[in-house]
Amino acid sequence: MKASLRWLVTHVEAAPLGLPQWKTRGGRGHYTGNSVTNLSGPGSFHNNIMAALCRGRHRWKGLKGLQVFTRNFTGRYDYDLVVIGGGSGGLACSKEAAQLGQKVAVLDYVEPTAKGTKWALGGTCVNVGCIPKKLMHQAALLGTAIKDAKKYGWQMPETVHHDWATMAEAVQNHVRSLNWGHRVQLQDKKVKYLNLKGSMLDEHTVRGLSKAGKETILTAKNIVIATGGRPKYPTQFYLLQIPGAVEHGITSDDIFWLKRAPGKTLVVGASYVALECAGFLTGIGLDTTVMVRSVALRGFDQQMAGLVTDYMEAYGTRFMWRSVPKRVDKLSSGTLQVTWSDTETGREHKDTYDSVLWAVGRAPETKALGLDKLGVQLNKQSGKILVGPDESTSVPNVYAFGDISEGRPELTPTAIKAGKLLAHRLAGHSADLMNYDSVATTVFTPLEYGCVGLSEEEAERRHGKDGIEVFHAFYKPLEFTVAERDASQCYIKVICERGGRQKILGLHFTGPNAGEVIQGFSMSLQCGATYSHLLQTVGIHPTCAEEVVKIHITKRSGLDPTVTGC
Repeated sequence: MKASLRWLVTHVEAAPLGLPQWKTRGGRGHYTGNSVTNLSGPGSFHNNIMAALCRGRHRWKGLKGLQVFTRNFTGRYDYDLVVIGGGSGGLACSKEAAQLGQKVAVLDYVEPTAKGTKWALGGTCVNVGCIPKKLMHQAALLGTAIKDAKKYGWQMPETVHHDWATMAEAVQNHVRSLNWGHRVQLQDKKVKYLNLKGSMLDEHTVRGLSKAGKETILTAKNIVIATGGRPKYPTQFYLLQIPGAVEHGITSDDIFWLKRAPGKTLVVGASYVALECAGFLTGIGLDTTVMVRSVALRGFDQQMAGLVTDYMEAYGTRFMWRSVPKRVDKLSSGTLQVTWSDTETGREHKDTYDSVLWAVGRAPETKALGLDKLGVQLNKQSGKILVGPDESTSVPNVYAFGDISEGRPELTPTAIKAGKLLAHRLAGHSADLMNYDSVATTVFTPLEYGCVGLSEEEAERRHGKDGIEVFHAFYKPLEFTVAERDASQCYIKVICERGGRQKILGLHFTGPNAGEVIQGFSMSLQCGATYSHLLQTVGIHPTCAEEVVKIHITKRSGLDPTVTGC
């Protein structure tokens, strides 16, 4: 009887006039009008089914240790929406749906890293991404400000040192306050939070597994997957198998929760994560080296990427270009010996470090979701979920957004916006889709780099070299002058269509507070800004941002783009 009931809970769905609709799985039966025919489910229990239907709503609990939440045979599920993933996007979607009157549950579970690091609700951004990264970046900027302060008349001690433990504790305490805030918000908005590892059983059913191994089954009209990604070790997705990589290395999932300073550090990779981490480590006084296989900031404008790394090298970060690691060995002293080879000469080299930070990309959290059995289509190479413009997957009633979706920007604000819009569509309140074009972002390296729209390479690919006009300028921030800081990498580039109204295709900026500068200009691109709009705009003086609206020299002209005077 228990097996029969369990089968019933999984396979009966809403039908017209409140009668059951049978799925034609394995010939188990199908719904035809006002009667159930062709019944061949496990055991002959037609009378049991009809009795259950007459009684209406039923609960079965404790079936072999399996907790089964209520499912209503009149067409209602346990929830209107179940979200798998408690990161920024998943939480935004959950809370928005609840505010629209939906009954919502969100599942979130963090698998500890290879080093045992774990954290609470909030996902990558809150715990091991944007928030702790920006705070440690700020710590590094303060170190630079201390050096500048002498030129501005501040009497500083000859030696100033940074204490990692003090910084880490303060950052981690702030992160914990955000974790708590998310819990409170979910409770206030009546979203059911479950600390369970979710996976899919079918398009309306989620299986949750607790740390202790207890299973919980939830049903929902719609299911949203927002599990994001985790850092790769160089043993995944066709990367080289490097002995000692996992045993002796750390990732960005670990570094923000270290109790002690990582010491002399090798950062392997040249993604924005790699450069941001290397930047703040250098800034707080740690010996830091970046190992780059090919190019830095792949996918970004490569001229701007070169300016970022040039500044970092002048700032004190070492770069080993065209190099790949071979192995990592732990010596008796406790230090790590890294062996690598030069891809041009083939020669091998060795050096020792206190820490090796792998920043070789991120992998989507799709493997444990049961998507293959459900038929959710993935990009076989990236492992990401293929989605439509409305975030729908190949399976009805199953949606995905954020870092887990193929072709989407891996950015927190993008996931938050997409999640909120999805909640409105699922609740029937709106048909608006997420606009993924011209989404701004900033790389928080020592010299910050903000951009929106197309890179110069992509603009050329789409419009042809003769179809674009690139306006550019080298400028010197006023605050760099008294401090006698080098500003040779402070640069602005505005990429426009060459003909017609000269619509702005992309805008790139390196300099102080790049994120604050680029945010406003990103809105102008959403409004269809043109080069003439820039010329009509009066700048705020004296600021770095005003240099954007004063820009007038084109690359095509060959003239010196260096800004002189006010």
